[in-house]
Formats: sequence, structure tokens, C-alpha cells
Amino acid sequence: MDIIFLRELKVTTLIGIYEWEKRVPQTLQLDLDIALPDSRACQTDNIGDALNYAEVAQHIQTVLSEGHFSLLETLAEHIAQIILKDFNAPWVKVSVAKLQAIRNCKMVGVSIERGQVK
Repeated sequence: MDIIFLRELKVTTLIGIYEWEKRVPQTLQLDLDIALPDSRACQTDNIGDALNYAEVAQHIQTVLSEGHFSLLETLAEHIAQIILKDFNAPWVKVSVAKLQAIRNCKMVGVSIERGQVK
């Protein structure tokens, strides 16, 4: 299985259950592991056969900038479904972290895996 990964991707969205969190955008950190539908790009060396990770990052940022999520779990699920459906990935691991949400803690978050490993 071939996997593309994105590490420490910063995205801004409305996230949280408190009233101020529904009004003030927060920066989150994402780590993504995305299984490729096939390994064709390894043989062809053609970008048309590859998963464009810049498009993945931009698409996620656009979607997250347009909505509000109460829970990190819900946001992670939404991102996983985008990658599975819009980018035809058979499997994805999504880790989402709030930065400095708790005193004396660098980040808190959740990791989920969706799809089937080939």
C-alpha cells in the first residue's frame, strides 16, 4: 500500500462547544495519512496519476473555513469522508489537534482511521 502523508498542516475553523469558540476561529493542526487508490504514479512519473496533496490541503482548508464543529471527533470524521469520497482514497488516518487548549499541554486531539487497508 502506498501512502501520502501531510504533517502539521495548519487550518483555521470554528471549533468548540463554548460560545466564544463559535465566534472566534482557532488554528488546528492536522496530520493525514492517505492510502493511494493505486501505485500508477510510481511507474509513470506523471503528476496526472498521483494524488495532488496541495489540492487535498486546499480543499480541506476551504471546507473548514465555511463551517463550525462542536467536537474534534466530528471534524476528523468530516475530513476523513472528504478524503475517501472526493479523492478516492481507500483508507485514511486523520489526526486533529487543538493547540494549547489546556494549560501546560502543547496540544490535545483525536486520531481516527476510516476505509479499508488493501
